[in-house]
Amino acid sequence: MAERLTRQLVAEKAIVTEAAALRLPHTVDRNFELPTGLYLTMAALFFAAAGVMAFGFAAPAMVVPTGIIAVFIAMFFAVPAMWVRMKPENPQRATSWARFRRDGIMTCFGHSTAGAATIQVLILPVLLLSWGIAVVTIAAVVR
Repeated sequence: MAERLTRQLVAEKAIVTEAAALRLPHTVDRNFELPTGLYLTMAALFFAAAGVMAFGFAAPAMVVPTGIIAVFIAMFFAVPAMWVRMKPENPQRATSWARFRRDGIMTCFGHSTAGAATIQVLILPVLLLSWGIAVVTIAAVVR
């Protein structure tokens, strides 16, 4: 099943070559292969959904939870943006709209066209915004 390997056993069996000993610089592709505008649209939809709920159920007690939600949404998009700019330098740049529309995107399930990928990326934020509008509307009618 599993065998415990000691340092001594590994050192005896290992073959170290000069090429393996040198750590050559390598490129890291941290590009998400989607245009920046798509990320901005997704962020705007999430902020819009949070804003609809915040304005629909405005109360002094909701200031802190609303602020926390805004910070979480901002970090949800800020952390990947920082990750793309990390060292080692990423030679890849964000995909342009023209290239995205022309080539689409390759996913683990196969090739997706630009339209299909856009729908897949934006479906959750649109549904969340629609749900928020529906909930606020129902609450306003019931009051």
